[in-house]
Amino acid sequence: MTTVLDGIISGVREDLGRRRAALPLSELEARLSDVATAIDPMPGIRSAEGVAVIAEVKRSSPSKGALAEIPEPGVLARSYAAGGASAISVLTEERRFSGSLADLDEVRAAVRTPLLRKDFMVDAYQVSEARAHGADLILLIVAALDDALLHDLHAQARELGMTALVEVHDAAELDRALALDPALLGVNARNLKTLEVDPRTVTDLLPRIPAGVVGVAESGVSGPDDVAAYVRAGAGAVLVGEALVKDGAPESAIRAFIDAATAARACPHTAAAGE
Repeated sequence: MTTVLDGIISGVREDLGRRRAALPLSELEARLSDVATAIDPMPGIRSAEGVAVIAEVKRSSPSKGALAEIPEPGVLARSYAAGGASAISVLTEERRFSGSLADLDEVRAAVRTPLLRKDFMVDAYQVSEARAHGADLILLIVAALDDALLHDLHAQARELGMTALVEVHDAAELDRALALDPALLGVNARNLKTLEVDPRTVTDLLPRIPAGVVGVAESGVSGPDDVAAYVRAGAGAVLVGEALVKDGAPESAIRAFIDAATAARACPHTAAAGE
């Protein structure tokens, strides 16, 4: 049975084919020498007060449809940076998320915060493309890749000086991800095959991430209480998109997340409201 993830990847491959035809890999790689060295996001993520917030520039999603107009991604990114985001994620997938590499370019021009190219990476071309457009991190979704390609793309990112956020959704994927010795390991509460969200996926898997690897909680964050719950489960970072782009004051929203995380670390056994 074809899943939502299958459909997304099919479109990603079609769009990639058009970009590759317009700009051959040899020409793309020639541009890499003109790009500033990738920023290492890990010192800032590891030293973040409370929790590292990876704030996302996200216009729409397959599950919720249109979320926000975002006519000027760079302006939003500056608000994220001012709020204390440790990194900024930029959706570049076109069909389901209304993103583009132009958005990544605009955000890169606006901030010096480490940038994550958020897309469905299935080909080495996309990794070089991300670096050419100024990304410091890429997303590798274990569910979308076999072990060989997962390893190759992870190694390529490292060779380019980038950091990979390796995303999992269950225990089997977690074991596959840990074989890479990743610095950042994301646990997504959203099932990409059905789009259902279950925060227990995050709270169940985060405690299994070994010390030294930063666990990133993804999806299921609507407010500070959710961030606190994820932090108590072991999250060192949270990736948040919808709750920020729909908030009229993303800068203060990020600060509220950080404050909630700080309080959760001070009183780790206190249940947040709604739990």
